[in-house]
Amino acid sequence: MVPELSRPFTAASLPEEGQTLHLEASPQECMALAARMRIPQIYSFVCDFRLEPGSDGVVLAEGELLARVQQICVVTLEAFDSEVRESFRVEFVPAGSEKNDPDPFSIDEIPYEQGVIDLGEAAAEQLALALDPYPHAPFAPLPEEADDDDENRRSAASPFAVLARWQRSH
Repeated sequence: MVPELSRPFTAASLPEEGQTLHLEASPQECMALAARMRIPQIYSFVCDFRLEPGSDGVVLAEGELLARVQQICVVTLEAFDSEVRESFRVEFVPAGSEKNDPDPFSIDEIPYEQGVIDLGEAAAEQLALALDPYPHAPFAPLPEEADDDDENRRSAASPFAVLARWQRSH
C-alpha cells in the first residue's frame, strides 16, 4: 500500500556531509492526509529535513514541519483553523536493527526496508503526533472548574445521596 504522502529516498545516496530536503504536499495529498487523520481539512503541509549519515545504515534526521489545518473544537463542535509547527528528531534504521529502548525520551527509530526511506510517510506520522488530540478553538470558552459547593449540591441531589440519607434514617 502506498501512503498518502510518499517521498522515497535512497539511503545509500546520502552524501557524507549530509543533505537538506524540502517536502511539500500537493492539494490531493493534503486531502488524503486529512481523511486519514480524521480532520476536515489540511490546507498546506511542508516539512524540511536535514539528513546526516550514521553508522550501520542509520540516517539521523532533524525535521521542521508546518501545516495549516482545520479541526473540530471539542467544546463547541465548530470547525476552526490552526497552524501546526513542530520540530522533531528521528533515526531511520534498517528494518530488524531497531533497539528495544523503553525510554520515552530516546530518539524515535523508524525502520526502512530495501535501502529506501519514505520521508513523506515519516513527515505524515510526525504531523499526526503533533495534532492536538483535543483541539480547542481560541474563541471557545473553557468549562468552569467545579468547586466543592457545586460538588456537594450535585451529590446531595443524586439518587444515591437520597438513598444514603433514607438508609441512615431507618
